[in-house]
Order: sequence, then C-alpha cells, then structure tokens
Amino acid sequence: MRSANMRAVVIASPGGVEGIELQEVEMPARPAGDRVRVRVHAAGLNRADILQRRGHYPPPPGYPENIPGLEFAGEVEALGEAAQCWKIGDRVFGLTAGGAQAEFVIVAESNLAAIPAQLSWVEAAAMPEVFVTAHDALFTQAHLQKGETVLIHAVASGVGTAAAQLAHAAGATVIGTSRRAEKLERVRDFNIDKTILVGDAPESFAEAVLEWTNNHGADVVLDLVGGKYFPASLMALAPRGRLICVGTTAGAKSEIEIGLLMRKRASIIGTVLRSRSVEEKASAIQLFADQVLPLVRRSTVRAVVEAVYKAEEIRAAHEHLESNRAVGKIVLTFTNA
Repeated sequence: MRSANMRAVVIASPGGVEGIELQEVEMPARPAGDRVRVRVHAAGLNRADILQRRGHYPPPPGYPENIPGLEFAGEVEALGEAAQCWKIGDRVFGLTAGGAQAEFVIVAESNLAAIPAQLSWVEAAAMPEVFVTAHDALFTQAHLQKGETVLIHAVASGVGTAAAQLAHAAGATVIGTSRRAEKLERVRDFNIDKTILVGDAPESFAEAVLEWTNNHGADVVLDLVGGKYFPASLMALAPRGRLICVGTTAGAKSEIEIGLLMRKRASIIGTVLRSRSVEEKASAIQLFADQVLPLVRRSTVRAVVEAVYKAEEIRAAHEHLESNRAVGKIVLTFTNA
C-alpha cells in the first residue's frame, strides 16, 4: 500500500536560503504508544531553524535531519494506543526537537497543551517555544521574584517580548536592551520600565543599568546574546544576582572577571530547551499551561507576531528573520490559518 504524502519544509542542501524549499515527503506513520499525530496549521520560525539550515545545529537523535521546526499549532488527527490526554479534533500547540514545519508532526502527548479559545492558529504557533523558554528561564531556573529587577537582552526578540510580558505580570521591574532604536520604540507597549540602546561598547549598558538602579544592578539578567555582552552583564548584575544564558547570537565564547563573579556571589546558569528529554519538556509545558495560559486567557500577555508567511514562502521568511528587523515571531502557515 502506497504511503500518503505531505508538504514539508526541507533543507535540501545546507547553506543559504536557496537550499531550503517546500517539498512533498512521506507522511509520518500512524502514532504508537503515547504519541499523537497533529495536523499542523501553523508553525513558528526560530533562529535554531536558520542555524540548522546552515548546517550548524543538527537535531537530536530520532528527529528529522532535514525538516526543521520546534513549535506548532494544529489539531489532533490520530492517537497512539496508550494516549489518554487528547481526542481527535482537539486544538493543541506544543514543542518538538524537529520536524514541526510540515503538515503533520508526531509528538508525545505530554508535550502538548490546549490552545485557549481566543487564539488563532497563527497566534498559537507563535507562543510555545518563546513563552516556555522565557518562563522556564526566568522562574524555574533564575527564580525571579516580585519586586526584583530583570535585565533582558534582545528584548524585541520572540523570547525577549515573552520574557518582558511575563516579568511585568509577576511584579518585576523590566529593563530591556536592543541594538536598534526602532525596535525599542516598538516594544514600549510591553510595560518595559527602562530601555537601553546598546552601542558598539556593550559595557555602556552595564553603566546605564547601575545608574538607573542607584548602583544596585539587575537581580536577574536574561542573556539571549552572549559574546561581548556576557562580561558586561556580570558588571550589571546585583549582589547575589542570577545571570541566565539562553542564546549566543553575538558569539559562543567570552571572557569574564572571576573575581567580580566571586565578589558579587553571582550565579551563572546555562539553559537550552531543544535537547531536553520528553519528560523534561513535559514539566516545562505543564508549568506553561498552569501559569502562563491563564495570563493569555485574561489578555495579560499575548503573542507578538511580526509577520506571517505561507509555507511555500519559506525562503522569504528566513530572509526576514535573518534581517534582524523582526519584533516578536515569524510564523509559517500550512493551511488557511
């Protein structure tokens, strides 16, 4: 019997955007065990997808090597024999370590959450990766508390806009940085208390943070950038502060003053979501469902969508994200989402 096909974004050859395209590929087999097959209506685009396209960020074992995609929104289409949490037709969004940018994806049922009724497919697809990452980093890892100050680098990014909203909702003071003045203008609606334009000398933002906080510094720094920002982030950190490293867009290597780290009694935390086990992701998604989705239902936080592209426009979508002009998320659609 001939297998059914589906449309999927495929990395035909690693490198530039000319190497990625929409193709017909074999549809995933019927799910087994506690797995669920989801008909994808929309999928988020992330920098991890760009790195994978360039050949620098392969997926963990067991996930498609040439079909990118970490987050999706769709409806349950088939259930494994042990799946108990969902029924056919349920509107769900969730996480996977690869393969989400396709018309169908198979995931563990524990890595899904129910989409709030007021969210469109596009809005839902823009949320899982950035809101789970931001919530996990700020609260599970860095233990941000009401009344504390958080410094968020690349605050106009997908994770940055999610983190700013969540931190404000928790009663924290929010400072955000960006290298582009127009981006800082566009994020003013997210209750950011202080914005800082970062110039050629990253240490300038540390000076601005210390001045604005009366020399106290930031209790938590969410570093989505790395590179030369890292030592300056340590300078901007308050005594007993927590510096959590989530991204390396400015480089994966840096130097720090160990003595300063010791004097501040600071904690440095590294985190990544993609390579976590199904069980670890399930815990993070459960916290997302319990603590973030009620805020979504009350319109306290929202998806931030920069642009929507049809799946066949995948090259234009990658070019948009690589231009660094996006505020929030870029979303791909596989149906009339």
